[in-house]
Amino acid sequence: MNKRPILGITMGDPAGCGPEITIKALRNPQMYEKCRPIVIGDCNVLADSIRILHEEDRIHLNPVSSVKDAKFEFGTIDVYQMDLIDMAKFEYGKVSAMCGEAAFQCVKKVIELAMAGEVDATITNALNKEAINLAGHHYSGHTEIYAEFTGTDKYTMMLAHEDLRVVHVSTHVSLREACDRVKKERVLDVIRIANNACKQLGIASPRIGVAGLNPHSGEGGLFGREEIEEISPAIEAAKAEGILADGPVPPDSLFSKARGGWYDIVVAMYHDQGHIPLKVVGFVYDKEAKKWGAVSGVNITLGLPIIRASVDHGTAFGHAGQGVQNEISLVNAMEYGILLANNRNQ
Repeated sequence: MNKRPILGITMGDPAGCGPEITIKALRNPQMYEKCRPIVIGDCNVLADSIRILHEEDRIHLNPVSSVKDAKFEFGTIDVYQMDLIDMAKFEYGKVSAMCGEAAFQCVKKVIELAMAGEVDATITNALNKEAINLAGHHYSGHTEIYAEFTGTDKYTMMLAHEDLRVVHVSTHVSLREACDRVKKERVLDVIRIANNACKQLGIASPRIGVAGLNPHSGEGGLFGREEIEEISPAIEAAKAEGILADGPVPPDSLFSKARGGWYDIVVAMYHDQGHIPLKVVGFVYDKEAKKWGAVSGVNITLGLPIIRASVDHGTAFGHAGQGVQNEISLVNAMEYGILLANNRNQ
């Protein structure tokens, strides 16, 4: 049982859904059969989520200041206590510098724990970009925080829903800048990262579908020359290294092919090109019940020296503190963290 990987789970922005879905995910005893979870967060906020979910008789918190003091027993949630929230000033669903600071410090701490080898994988709940910037931390998201505090230059975001996996040449930049970032060297780096990631997931010979940037992948230069001058040369260079890369494939058909089993992973050229298809299949809205039936999918940062998997949704401020949020994306992220940690430790 001690071979179960230790997962460091950040609570995310405390004013959002992170604390609630963390309690929901960890009230499942099967999680403790697969891993040893410890939450990096604030016991006062997490205790309020337990109250909202009416789990006071079944779930208890164990605040610790060191991972070695964690119990890792079902029914007791170990919390690396950060003590950053003044509950007298706390409000659900509100952007605040206090909550932004708490979310940032939790991420920074879990990175430190992973870099020190005290946790085997890091799992992040959603933070609010406006809130962390109000707190004076000027990052566009988790990925950039992880890159800086791990000293990583070459990295990319991977989204996954079941067997559909997507990595990105660029993410949090304008569409104009995203087009400018489609360069041979960067595309080749992302193809390599995608290939290595699939191998870490147990796929021996990954098949990689590389998207074009322009409609119809440029139609031979009629709609743009990025495919000819940047993307195709990167694909050929990857093939010369023995990587099974294919493309550039027109983006309007590539994701359907990937879902149909043609590819193990897709290289998208920019944020929305990869995010939209993943969220179409992973986010299911029940129009009759007028609520989200499922919000599934995982966000993984590749190229880091540590493992980081995350929920693939935002803070859900509009429903925070109501006990209605679905924890499936967090559960998926934890399962990916467990898989990657187990494969790394073999």
